[in-house]
Amino acid sequence: MIQYKNVTKVYGEDVTAVDQVSLDVNEGEIVVLLGPSGCGKTTLLRMVNGLESVTDGDITFNGESIKDLNEIELRRKIGYVIQSNGLFPNMTIEQNVTVVPTLLGWSKEDKKKRYEELMELVGLDAEDYRKRYPHELSGGQQQRIGVIRALAADPPAMLMDEPFGALDPIIRERVQDEFLAIQRELNKTILFVSHDIDEAIKMGDKIALMKDGQLMQYDKPSQILQNPANDFVAQFVGKDRMVKSLTIHRIEQLMERYDLLVSSIEKGEIATVSKSSNLRDVLSYILESKQQAVHVVDENDEVIGQVDFALVNQYMIDLADSNEPVVNP
Repeated sequence: MIQYKNVTKVYGEDVTAVDQVSLDVNEGEIVVLLGPSGCGKTTLLRMVNGLESVTDGDITFNGESIKDLNEIELRRKIGYVIQSNGLFPNMTIEQNVTVVPTLLGWSKEDKKKRYEELMELVGLDAEDYRKRYPHELSGGQQQRIGVIRALAADPPAMLMDEPFGALDPIIRERVQDEFLAIQRELNKTILFVSHDIDEAIKMGDKIALMKDGQLMQYDKPSQILQNPANDFVAQFVGKDRMVKSLTIHRIEQLMERYDLLVSSIEKGEIATVSKSSNLRDVLSYILESKQQAVHVVDENDEVIGQVDFALVNQYMIDLADSNEPVVNP
């Protein structure tokens, strides 16, 4: 879908922001461009839709060089979400969501239908928000609107530049979860800039870790955690790589190896988690629980057993001993 071929970006005479980067973003993948401030990740992102020019090398979109594509048409085909959400303050929420369809000449009926579909997708009442303005919404609500505005014309690809960075941690996690649920349904191709390793592990099918304009490692989160390519990658990921890797594993995977513990504790007395929960969240709940365990529920919210610290620990030990690769769900 998106291919970088030895891409270089030089500012002025001697400031190299991106240095000979090559990577492929496959259709339907979320690829996180990760790294410290000034590493070139945002520049790499903005070159895709022509907001930054390419000094050397090439970027192709659906097999065509972006140099040969009309910039305006290219930008209409690629959704763009930024940290500050970029909503137009003098437009209503409906007008904001349907900006691109309006530019494309959609009928009033088609725009109204698309607006209502997208608002339902993010759990906001279309009628209630239709005539409201961005300043009347919370930060999390504004970010949701920013995301669905980028989806309004159903673009095949999206660029997301630190889209949830301005949100507080609780709201950010909730919006991340909502976005991943949307992605499972829509299967867009997404380039996602972040400086947060935890966010990258959670959101990315692959991570491109940058330093000083160069690509340090490009792989699945599991492989970067297990097999950092060099000292910089290892230091950036951190010494708690095993704990971070728990984000990739879910109770469902644990259940493939072991039977859940039988619980004699009444529902409601300890934390309850879905069987699709990741083990890092489970471990957090366990460590905060006086009973040192959590209930696991199925799709019908029925308790199917419990998980404690020992079982999570045993799973990770057995996985390490078996030398099996960690597979992203």
